[in-house]
Amino acid sequence: MQTPVPREASEAFAALAKLVYAGNGTDDVLAEICRTAVELIPGADHACISSLDSHEQLRTRASTDEVAALMDRLESQAQEGPCLDSIEQDSVQHDADITDGTQWPKLAELTIRHTPVRSMLGYQLMDGLDNRAAFNVFSDTPGGLTQESMDVGAVLAAFTSVALAAAERQATADNLRRGLQSNREIGKAVGLLMAAHKVGDEEAFEILKSASSRTNTKLSALATRINDSHRESLG
Repeated sequence: MQTPVPREASEAFAALAKLVYAGNGTDDVLAEICRTAVELIPGADHACISSLDSHEQLRTRASTDEVAALMDRLESQAQEGPCLDSIEQDSVQHDADITDGTQWPKLAELTIRHTPVRSMLGYQLMDGLDNRAAFNVFSDTPGGLTQESMDVGAVLAAFTSVALAAAERQATADNLRRGLQSNREIGKAVGLLMAAHKVGDEEAFEILKSASSRTNTKLSALATRINDSHRESLG
């Protein structure tokens, strides 16, 4: 039976949701999720969100501190650990005490030598970052991450997946809006050049493109300048 998520956790999720839908950047949202993790998850001292690149190396996308970021580097070096296994096996990974037998002996040796971490949790993130990402939690206390920690962490990991998907959809929508706006500006500028030079649309576009290249100015930016100048001349 899972431990009920405490009221303060629900309030924290609501605050995080506001960040996502207010349009905060993905990096800001991920950083806030990591910070929230160490406040909400019993026993948690460090947290990070990591993605697995094409070379099978972990890239830290957000972390609470250098210890959490170092854990990504150590796991990449050992080529084993909760983050990698959670991504590759689509599962939750938990080791309550790496000093008392572990499925990741290479990582445990490096971790004990270089960090205070003694307990680990890893959750695959199901959406965003190409589905090759994980939410990771660490405790400096042997046995510090309990079943309750796992339950609260699972809810936060699920929220993170949803937040990533929402942030990426918003980024895509923003890019589309910017693209449409740029196209409108370019279209207006082409029309003005057609009228000014008595040429067709293809020739007018070539004039705009040539001017963009000569002045080392983006096509959309140059088009906006032309349109602004025209509006000022009319005003």
